Amino acid sequence: MTDDHRTITNPATLHDPTPFGYSHAVSAPGELVFIAGQYASDSTGAPVPGDFASQVELALDRLRSALEGVGLGYEHVVRLGSFIVDHDGEKLEALGKALHTRFGDRLPAQTLSGVAALALPGMLFEIDAMAVRP
Repeated sequence: MTDDHRTITNPATLHDPTPFGYSHAVSAPGELVFIAGQYASDSTGAPVPGDFASQVELALDRLRSALEGVGLGYEHVVRLGSFIVDHDGEKLEALGKALHTRFGDRLPAQTLSGVAALALPGMLFEIDAMAVRP
């Protein structure tokens, strides 16, 4: 892992977001890099069938591949956008666990949206990212 230049801020005047898998504010000096929505896809872009947790794992692997494609890693991510079909507490817990596995206690800012459907049938989860190249 390269040096982490992010500053994570979770003000005491706000609730602790870390159990939910995010931080309130993240800043970092450098060039912004935007990563398009990643989902559990095969080499043709077709959704890979599976339960929610397995789709999250594969989508986060795809996110890592996109980051590595531009010479970055999870440690450069400052913001995530997550989209969950038929959102509920169980799915939130699975997502939080997967994010903690990848980001540890250096969680990016995140907006989570519960949606009725995503772009392709069978997609249960999608995630995009904003990263900073130091």
